[in-house]
Amino acid sequence: MRIVFLGPPGAGKGTQAETVSKEKNVPHISSGNLLREAVETGAEKGIKAQYFIEKGMLVPDELVVDIIRERILKNDCSNGFILDGFPRTLSQAKVLDEMLKKLGNKLDLVFYFAVSKESVVLRLSGRRICGVCGANYHIKFVPPVKDGVCDKCGGELYQRTDDKLDTVMERMRVYHEQTEDLIEYYKKNGILKEINSDTKIETITKNILDTIKCDSQKMSLINLGVV
Repeated sequence: MRIVFLGPPGAGKGTQAETVSKEKNVPHISSGNLLREAVETGAEKGIKAQYFIEKGMLVPDELVVDIIRERILKNDCSNGFILDGFPRTLSQAKVLDEMLKKLGNKLDLVFYFAVSKESVVLRLSGRRICGVCGANYHIKFVPPVKDGVCDKCGGELYQRTDDKLDTVMERMRVYHEQTEDLIEYYKKNGILKEINSDTKIETITKNILDTIKCDSQKMSLINLGVV
């Protein structure tokens, strides 16, 4: 199955994508990671992307889709994928749909992670990262044994600039402003499934897997001419 995970920063998309990808044996494709890898390896598309990133500009839709296209053409995506972090806007969604159509494919499901502003603020503002080994912590959910010190290497923990309260609130505002039309687009296409992301991680995973199973069964019946 070809699936997209949508949701604001801190909604838990990445965590769920990793879990569901293992359960369904399809790759988790993070657009952010792909861009970083392309830049780090010095690939031609990465060099082009770096130009926009360094100037604080959005990487053009066509360039991001080209990078994603290269990824989903790999053999491990033959049975599907989970796309996390892209598309972010209606124009990106249309470019993605056109690209998949040319490959003879289409999206099967789009999960929208509905989450309260309070939950996002708590999740993001509480995150801490080790400045030495990069280990992740959370002051409430996954605290280090010693405050401000990494359990693994003893490095000092820090808070990312974009996880500070004012920045989190602005990221939320921008996200909802950009994705309103996108969510409506997938609703009209009949593939949007809303997931309550304010509940336990295990409950969210179960709801996603149950929805995928139900949709797969429905498609099987349609293909057999039963529905």
